[in-house]
Amino acid sequence: MLDPVINFIEWIFDRIGRGIGYVIAAILWPFVTATRWVRGRGFIIKAVASVLVLVLVVGYGFFFYQTQFWRGFNADYAAAYELEKRTTRPGEAVKGQSGVCGPSAIMEVASDLTDFNVNQNTWVPSTFISKMGLFGLDWKYTPWFDNKASFQLGINNIVRRTTFEAVDRLGRVRGTSQIDQSLQNARQNINYPEDRWYFSFSPLGFASPTQSFYREAVGNLAEFNAKLQNCTALFDPRADNLLRFLDQMSNTLGSTSDILSRRIASSNAGWFDTRADDRFWFTYGQLYALNGIMAAARADFVDVVKEKNVTKVWDEMQRQLRAALDIDPLIISNGAEDAFVMPSHLSTMGFNLLRVRANMTEMRDILDR
Repeated sequence: MLDPVINFIEWIFDRIGRGIGYVIAAILWPFVTATRWVRGRGFIIKAVASVLVLVLVVGYGFFFYQTQFWRGFNADYAAAYELEKRTTRPGEAVKGQSGVCGPSAIMEVASDLTDFNVNQNTWVPSTFISKMGLFGLDWKYTPWFDNKASFQLGINNIVRRTTFEAVDRLGRVRGTSQIDQSLQNARQNINYPEDRWYFSFSPLGFASPTQSFYREAVGNLAEFNAKLQNCTALFDPRADNLLRFLDQMSNTLGSTSDILSRRIASSNAGWFDTRADDRFWFTYGQLYALNGIMAAARADFVDVVKEKNVTKVWDEMQRQLRAALDIDPLIISNGAEDAFVMPSHLSTMGFNLLRVRANMTEMRDILDR
């Protein structure tokens, strides 16, 4: 009675084994061919080939280390800020302290997330090996080493949105006051191309790498918060600003849900879909960043949250954001949604993302009443 099931499972693992064998054979074929060619050449050719092999081994080995070890990762990082204990609003005078005002939690978290990306970790998308790919093949088309880069890009996507809103709305009063230069610098720096190395072909010539600009953005955001604490900058926690902020974040998640949907519809290769992992980890990075950014927004707009009675919906959104970060499969699968053996992790992540977006939309509707 169980023979068909056992045979099916054996067939699956047989195909998996064959697939892995074909991949390994395809990867090793150029090396085997090159080795045979070099063996028949003179000392100089062998010496040059040895140096090239050493450079490749060291380069790819270091790239493996950069991509597999994630420093500072903590799914509960938002709780460490203890934002619920803050009693002073951004730019509001601290009681009993002359000339001291409260900082913005949003700017603090955005700065820390960027610091996590480029100081605590290597910014993978702009490294030479990342740009070179697996002997010319873009890493996103392989099942290896692209997860961290996608995760970092997801975080950066949310921070970019945050800096746009900070410049246009949060750091000024109703669009009539002067734009804060620190926020303007932060927006410019964080929107620098994400994959720029020390040399560029477009435009041709030497260039500053991406991480150098992002490190400046960390300082720009910290500088703005320092000015807030010195009572020399503005932060406008109005209900319409919060509504706009929720709109922008909701739109960002809407775009990502469409990306996930297109990938789910275009493939059901399960564990063999090499594009599923970068889609998954980009989304994960967005939700990781939003977990802190939205907790910070609640602290900065705490009076609006209470006045408009969106506390329960916000609690639910934060629970959903945190729950989504517990989805961490060993291998990302993009199987059919009703698959028995190969699940659809993209569908699972998309479901959690849409629940968060639904909470944001509900809060936006409440604020708009």
